[in-house]
Amino acid sequence: MYAVRRHRPNIRRSQFHITHRSYASFAGRAAVRGVKWLVASGACVGSMKFVGNKIEETHNNVSNALSKPYDTLKYGVDGVTSRFNALRIQASEYSTSLRKRKDLAEQEVGAAVDNIAGLLVNRLLSATLSSFTDARGANTSELIGASAPSSFANEEVTPIVPQINSFLGVGGSGGDDDKDPGREMREKHKKVEEENRKLKEELSSAEEESHKTESELRRELLKLQESYKRELDKMRNENEQLRYLVKNSNTRTAAVKKSIIDMYADVLDTLSDNDTSYCIQDHLPRIVVVGDQSAGKTSVLEMIVRARIFPRGHGEMMTRSPVQVTLGEGDRHTAQFGGAERIYDLSSEAELYELRREVERRMRKNLKNGETISSEVISLVVKGPGLHRMVLVDLPGIISTETSGMKPKTKEKLTEMCSKFMQNPNAIILCIQDGSIDAERSNVTNIVQSHDPKGKRTIFVLTKVDLAEQNMANPSRVKKILEGKLFPMKALGYYAVVTGRGPHDDSVETIRAYEEDFFSKSRLFRSGAFRASQMSTNNLSLAVSDCFWKMVRDSVEQQADNFKATRYNLEAEWRNTFAGLREMDRNDLFEKAKDEILDDISCLHKITPLEWESMLQDELWDKISPTVVDNIYLNAAECDSASNFNTKVDIALKDWTDDLLPQISIDVGWRTLFNQLNAIIFSKANKDRDTAELFLPLKKDILNEVEEQHKWQNNAQKRLSVIQKNALEDTAVTNKMQWDNSIAFMERILNERISLAKTDLDKCVGPSWHERWTGWKSRTPIENQCVATKNELERLLVADEFHSKNLENDELTTVRKNLQTQGVDVPYEIICTVWQKLYKLNFLKRALSSAQQCRKAFYHRNVACNAVECNDVVLFWRATRMLEITSNALRLQIMNTEAQRLEKEVKQYLEDLSHDEDKKKALITGKRVDLAEELRKVRGIQDRLETFIDELKREHS
Repeated sequence: MYAVRRHRPNIRRSQFHITHRSYASFAGRAAVRGVKWLVASGACVGSMKFVGNKIEETHNNVSNALSKPYDTLKYGVDGVTSRFNALRIQASEYSTSLRKRKDLAEQEVGAAVDNIAGLLVNRLLSATLSSFTDARGANTSELIGASAPSSFANEEVTPIVPQINSFLGVGGSGGDDDKDPGREMREKHKKVEEENRKLKEELSSAEEESHKTESELRRELLKLQESYKRELDKMRNENEQLRYLVKNSNTRTAAVKKSIIDMYADVLDTLSDNDTSYCIQDHLPRIVVVGDQSAGKTSVLEMIVRARIFPRGHGEMMTRSPVQVTLGEGDRHTAQFGGAERIYDLSSEAELYELRREVERRMRKNLKNGETISSEVISLVVKGPGLHRMVLVDLPGIISTETSGMKPKTKEKLTEMCSKFMQNPNAIILCIQDGSIDAERSNVTNIVQSHDPKGKRTIFVLTKVDLAEQNMANPSRVKKILEGKLFPMKALGYYAVVTGRGPHDDSVETIRAYEEDFFSKSRLFRSGAFRASQMSTNNLSLAVSDCFWKMVRDSVEQQADNFKATRYNLEAEWRNTFAGLREMDRNDLFEKAKDEILDDISCLHKITPLEWESMLQDELWDKISPTVVDNIYLNAAECDSASNFNTKVDIALKDWTDDLLPQISIDVGWRTLFNQLNAIIFSKANKDRDTAELFLPLKKDILNEVEEQHKWQNNAQKRLSVIQKNALEDTAVTNKMQWDNSIAFMERILNERISLAKTDLDKCVGPSWHERWTGWKSRTPIENQCVATKNELERLLVADEFHSKNLENDELTTVRKNLQTQGVDVPYEIICTVWQKLYKLNFLKRALSSAQQCRKAFYHRNVACNAVECNDVVLFWRATRMLEITSNALRLQIMNTEAQRLEKEVKQYLEDLSHDEDKKKALITGKRVDLAEELRKVRGIQDRLETFIDELKREHS
């Protein structure tokens, strides 16, 4: 800072030029410093630009997240698009507001810079002239600030330092009357900082709202994607079939007709989905692939399938749930999940990759509650030229130790799952053993031996024979394994295969060529360790297929007879338990309930406008009557003149209409709509008594879901507020009929309030004399105090019928002393409580009496002696008019808009529910449903088995 020193009067004239140059030099540097400070303070403008950029960035993120095209099904995204456009408009409004504020701030800062620069130049010139005039004869060395910085010691002069310090806000001022530009700039800077803080808060709230809206839109998009995916898969499958039929038009009948293996797979799929509540035993043949983890089970299966269809990993569990693979012949090499529409082309690497990802996704979807494995079966149908027809089930590998990432008891659950599939007496066990490790480390052989000790349905497969040949010092061990002499277990056949080249992720064709080359050069083969019929996956596949079909032919008729007996038992149980009722499974019941609910919703349109308005008026008055009577009418009735009464009523009605009445009215309309829907849906008229109780959980779930989703239209509240304000401002009762109707309405309401006030007072004073004698009741001490207080206060009201609402202090003291003379000591709180109840009852009776007197005052009501009471009638006329107009507006909104939107929401929820089997099972349940489901499945299995047996006999013959 610069030191401030006084001028001496002995300055010489020759020194003026030096002083003038110093002033000019300092003025330039000071102006530059002031501008730099202003620029620094203008950093808030940059933050405003950041706010605008942030809004635009948020808008772009939302836009990019919602820009997925659905060209094929555009009609389904109209609702989401409209909501997104609303968000875009809101973001645009925020951005426009911020730009306007930024421009305004820049203009203010520019004007401030110009003003400060002008003031600075003027002050510098003024200081120069005054110094020259008043400081003649001064010593030049004394004009230089003693404490100035060294770089300006010979240039800057002390007389202008106070002005500069005043401008910068760090020292004294040049005069008491001068305006401080530094203070003004600091104040502007504070204002800009405050504005910047508000803008940041607005930005934060805008971002939160944007994120919330974006998350809601994402949920809606995910729901739409689910439905679109189903439709697209269906259309893709139909397109593939049409292309194939067009290409092979001569073989159309053969393409449409199911093969024999497909018939058998349908039976197995039905059984795998079956609910075993009635103990249906599944003893149909299938090939169960078991083995230790990383022994090569999946690789063997892929060699048989001739495609890499399963997720791959090294040293980790990849198969986490059973995968049932049905192999069959076909012109093209394809795969398709059971119950799905999409067909994967296995000759395409891209579709193979998608298939592996879908298998992995389904496995992880089956894992519930953090489980490591799942028992739910994934069904996959693979067709291709040269594939042997059979059904294989790939099970998760058996482990020796549970790792840290596994859930406890995973090892026991794996063993239990494998045992469940192997205990089927007609299941063929394909036991996979890793040939590259010591045989003594095997876990699977003991489990297989426990289920098939004689080996009548077991086929042993030794994998990784190439690694065994490299690592094994004693080749005779491989020979003993393949001869069945090393392991205690027995088997129908023993096979050696090569399913890969270590860590190499080769194609199936490459591995088959490598396997063929290995066996042609193998030392084990030349030494006689295994025969030619025991090696290669091709021989294994052929042997397994032959064994499978032999087991099928030997057992399938017996299994068909078992299902026939089961069907007979279930039908007998139905006849004995549900005689006279039609068999309807869960899907049939759901469709019936769906039609019934949609018919009920359509009944909303049958309610007449008069009925809607009557219900809405009753509901609305029940909601607002405490406010109108207690808060507005009773408070305004304390006024001593009609003008004061009307003024107080007008103010109270306006505040009430601005704040609460429109929202209360919309809530009443929403609740009335759903009350009617509940009444229609749960009414027993025109309903099937056999299914009424069965559909209750489903109907309750639908109503709860729709009540949460349905929102009243946003702009309805504003329109309703305008209508209600106009109705309540109208004080002109135009004819005698309106006047009489208002008085009748007022009398009805006052009678209801009088009844409520009497009940409230009776509760306070306890049972009456008659109730005490006939009902053997008695009064409590507090009730006795209330009775005495009531009697004393009634005398006060007799003396002054028009007493004010509150008791004076001397009146309270007098009443209490009078009660004490009667031997009753009553606290002031009880006296005030009883007085409020008694006063309210007395006031309502007087109001009812005055309403009756005003019946004849229509034509001369303005000059009536009791004008305030006649203004009571006008108040109730305004309330009546508002009720009529509001109920009419709500009725139009319900009939024209809300009922249709509600019906659309119910239809959409029912459509989503039709694809959710788990939720349908939870909502439509009971012994009747379970028995009907079991009967349907058993009949379907039996019919499919009989068709399969007929086709099998025809093919064999």
